[in-house]
Amino acid sequence: MSDSNPTDSGPFREPKLALNRIYTRRGDQGLTSLVGGQRVSKDVLRIECYGTVDELNSFVGLAALSAAAQPETSSLAKILVRVQHELFNLGSILATLPEDVHPQQPRITPVEIEQLEREIDQANEVLKPLRSFVLPGGSRLNAELHVCRTVCRRAERILVALTHHESVPELAIGYLNRLSDAFFVWSRWASQVSGDPEVLWAPNKAASGQHS
Repeated sequence: MSDSNPTDSGPFREPKLALNRIYTRRGDQGLTSLVGGQRVSKDVLRIECYGTVDELNSFVGLAALSAAAQPETSSLAKILVRVQHELFNLGSILATLPEDVHPQQPRITPVEIEQLEREIDQANEVLKPLRSFVLPGGSRLNAELHVCRTVCRRAERILVALTHHESVPELAIGYLNRLSDAFFVWSRWASQVSGDPEVLWAPNKAASGQHS
């Protein structure tokens, strides 16, 4: 595992795209192209990894809309939109082999991780200590943020598996790890500021516990 990032911060180059035609038929044989032009099977770990990051981005967009719908959580909506851009930057670098990385290519830097840590600490300061594990629920936004958390964890697991076979940006793992923690804290924070109840794990609420 190595960090292919030649710089620690932007400015990054802006995308230069002309998506006039969506389908090309080039992927009909189960292959796709990396940023460097290499054709690889769509089921390789690298594709699975940045595909999962893309999936996560979709769920973050959904959570951002829910957060923006109520004044109490509108500040979180702005953070989630920023995270969407960071996830796209992460996808860009994961879709690129180390030897093809451009010096100004979008990527994850220490700045993104440090910002998440500050936001986790700020949100956690107003939360009460947990006395049990929490379950997703209590509000739609809470549940959506837990979906983001679990998809983020899956992306992290796939990325770790990829490190056993290929070189990946080292900061990518740290970012996903911190981001999944952030989703957990944000889910609790959103419930608290909105006055929604937290759903705590109660083992005896299972069917077997109710019939004992």
